[in-house]
Amino acid sequence: MNTRTESDSMGEMPVPEDALYGASTQRAVLNFPVSGRTVPLPIIHAYGLIKWAAAHVHHALGLMPQDKTAFIEQAALEVAAGRHDAHFVIDIYQTGSGTSTNMNVNEVISNRACQLAGKPIGAKDPVHPNDHVNMGQSSNDTFPTAIHIAVARELQHRLLPALENLRTALAAKGVEFWDILKIGRTHLMDATPVRLGQEFKGYARQAELGVDRVHKALNGLMELPLGGTAVGTGLNSHPDMPAQAIALLAEKTGLPFRRAQNHFEAQSAKDALVEASGQLKTIATSLYKIANDIRWLSSGPQCAIGEIILPATQPGSSIMPGKVNPVMCESLMQVCARVMGNDTTVTWCAANGNLELNVMMPALAAALLESIELLTNATTLFATRCVSGIIANHERCTNFIEHSLAMVTGLNSKIGYDKAAEIAKQSAKTGTPVRQLCLDRLQDLGITEAELNEALDPANMTTPNPAMVGGGGG
Repeated sequence: MNTRTESDSMGEMPVPEDALYGASTQRAVLNFPVSGRTVPLPIIHAYGLIKWAAAHVHHALGLMPQDKTAFIEQAALEVAAGRHDAHFVIDIYQTGSGTSTNMNVNEVISNRACQLAGKPIGAKDPVHPNDHVNMGQSSNDTFPTAIHIAVARELQHRLLPALENLRTALAAKGVEFWDILKIGRTHLMDATPVRLGQEFKGYARQAELGVDRVHKALNGLMELPLGGTAVGTGLNSHPDMPAQAIALLAEKTGLPFRRAQNHFEAQSAKDALVEASGQLKTIATSLYKIANDIRWLSSGPQCAIGEIILPATQPGSSIMPGKVNPVMCESLMQVCARVMGNDTTVTWCAANGNLELNVMMPALAAALLESIELLTNATTLFATRCVSGIIANHERCTNFIEHSLAMVTGLNSKIGYDKAAEIAKQSAKTGTPVRQLCLDRLQDLGITEAELNEALDPANMTTPNPAMVGGGGG
């Protein structure tokens, strides 16, 4: 591999000839060959926006000449657009403040600016990575700012639409399945009848609440620590730079970012990110319940519940011909397990805020962004490749109702609990449906056939309270 020689404060370092990064980045590459996983690109793209905004404001404040500003702005916006992704090569498990990544960004923008100015890579002329690209900034305020921007953008533009799409798909099934009556289950045992549509509207409501939880997480991420520099005091930063730069970031992203009320809190604590991760864990818990329920309802299909039929997406067995498995449910459930684990990582990383700085930010950011990516992708696939294609097995739902012992619950108010329990036991022992046993002893029970049919009408059992008919969720 051909190399060129660059230098930083520690001396000279050979760097790949075509790399836009420099000596500091190469040192980090050599120091941290840990996972082979680089810092998530949403962080890098957010960093590009931060460097663009800082340069723009520094020029407006008379601190940066026009020529340097123009080169930095163009290079930084190229970074934000993902044009130089291949040059961000540092492992996640690096210095805990993200200093290596900040320097990676500074060096790429500096060297790209040199190219734009017709100078050789590494010249640091007309743009120096520290003096110009990093002017008025520190890794300690820019890296957490980049995390907030990246997480907020991913939540807003990726996870929210995915959850909305799932909510719509589940609500549509709630309407489609409303007239299908089936047996309810508690403790995995037969209970009184419900509507299949009621179950799906319940799932739709869970997805809807997930959307609300994303909005709550977004609200907590709007404060940015930019301007606190090394320890929160703002040393070497113009007092007007943070507010003006954050206003530009808000305009550029369409998100209402604002300056942190207290830079010591914003830089040393990561509570807003823990809150966001907690919301994601709650969403994952909801999605796990939905996916697992749908897996159970489709089980069998002949020898278990089998009340719904899932789309066949792939063969289910290498040895059993014709077997089809609930693979989209299983995929989503595994993602949910990963998100729950990531929440633990985020929590421990955030807890390690020592005095004026948290020193586990890259791992925190990677775990949180992975959770968003996994939830987005798995939720989208689950909605399109599973939920939208679910078919109700109407005949099986009806058959289960008629043979359920729980049907006798509708008779409690007419014949009393003890007689109803006696009929249930007899039905279990003989296999005779509750309705037939009751018809055979109407006189003994003291009710008419019309009263029996009314009491055992499963539709009546699903709507004891008119206010519950809609079931929520669309």
